[in-house]
Amino acid sequence: MSEDVSAVERFFSDPILNSPYEYPRAHWELDAHGQPTQHIIEGRRRAEFITPIPKPKQRKRGEEQAGFVFDEGRGLSTERQQYDPTPNINTIRRHVDDWRERKNAADWHVTPETARLLQHWRTYAFNSFRPFFCQVEAVETLIWLTEVAPHEGSPSKALWNGSITPTWPRIRSCRASHSSLLRAPERRPSWR
Repeated sequence: MSEDVSAVERFFSDPILNSPYEYPRAHWELDAHGQPTQHIIEGRRRAEFITPIPKPKQRKRGEEQAGFVFDEGRGLSTERQQYDPTPNINTIRRHVDDWRERKNAADWHVTPETARLLQHWRTYAFNSFRPFFCQVEAVETLIWLTEVAPHEGSPSKALWNGSITPTWPRIRSCRASHSSLLRAPERRPSWR
């Protein structure tokens, strides 16, 4: 009993394992019920739905907690069939990770403006407001989906034949309306 309590205390006393500015290198293992264990796992956690519900102190025998339907309001999920986007998320993450590892900018298969932005984010020594890894990854994913995946061969192209295809018009319009986010920051005058 005390070992179980110390594992939970260790998790809650020091829960942060990664820098917000770098790729996640480790994560806390969770059991089948979403409860923390005392194990630290190397690598990034796979995307999945986890509902953080405190462990009950006592549970009646045979009593199972009812689940609920994750639905974003579009009626895609029902109790009989639930839409689960996590396989797509994990697949895209893997492709973006592989693409990010390419050292030569000519192998990125992006426009010159995008290559300049990526080089800025990946090499610039930020003094003050450094973007978080999740912010850079979000734009890298958008870049990969709009500029890289449509032009690469299998397996990247396979993503465009399945459930991701309906999102393409939204990604394209998002990119067009927020193109200022995709440019490298200009030098700002000092306000001293």
